[in-house]
Amino acid sequence: MKYQLDNGFLAYDHNGIGIPLLFIHGYPLSRRIWIPQLEGLSDIASMITLDIRGHGESYPFEGPYLMDLLAVDCKRLIDALNIKTPILVCGLSMGGYVTFTLFHKYPQIFRGMILTSTKPGPDSSEAKRNREVSIKNVREYGVPFIADNMLPKIVSPVTLSAKPDLVNTIRDIMIETSVQGVVGALNGMRDRPDSTPLLPHINIPVLIVHGADDQLIPIQEANSMSQQISNSRIITIPEAGHLPNLEQPEIYNKAIRDFIQSLV
Repeated sequence: MKYQLDNGFLAYDHNGIGIPLLFIHGYPLSRRIWIPQLEGLSDIASMITLDIRGHGESYPFEGPYLMDLLAVDCKRLIDALNIKTPILVCGLSMGGYVTFTLFHKYPQIFRGMILTSTKPGPDSSEAKRNREVSIKNVREYGVPFIADNMLPKIVSPVTLSAKPDLVNTIRDIMIETSVQGVVGALNGMRDRPDSTPLLPHINIPVLIVHGADDQLIPIQEANSMSQQISNSRIITIPEAGHLPNLEQPEIYNKAIRDFIQSLV
């Protein structure tokens, strides 16, 4: 399905019954990463998955994709779907950055939060420089160059060696991202605000999920968030890297199912 947005559109799906649950993917991915969740949780949640600007099937808007802009996009989609009850929001990596901003702007829409493979802090000086290098590379060499460099880091070494079909699927998802999408997201992540001061003010139930083998965001980030968010629980998934929802979907889905049931 498509939601008309400004001079373009966002692609999205809406499936299942139960509590509304918005999934926000990371960079440079798409709503396709949530297929195992759509298949495994449709009896307990009314799930909305969207492709953010320039990713997947959404229109390749020019950037930068500031987190504030992406949060407003999500709110506009929720309103367009006429969802009146508080929702769960699950953000993965960059999707987590968007989730923090969404809560900062619209705390009243939240019933709970699921933070996957993410962190609250801004880019370091080194990370900002790396974003600039990636922007230069995608403009010169294209999105496949970015995907091939990220793949060994985005999944667990176990996944990389034992699940080649999954690794190929992840690559396929990545290379569907437009150059505008990659550049827009990189600029947005580079300039994102520090959400660390927000953590003590998150007064809703929060599930933090992190892969034990995450090479992009250390597990210490998840532990630190858990200590600063009062009503939170943390799940560490073994043999999973930055994409535990794809690498270990059964464990991931059980964690979400248990979390949803705890809210009833």
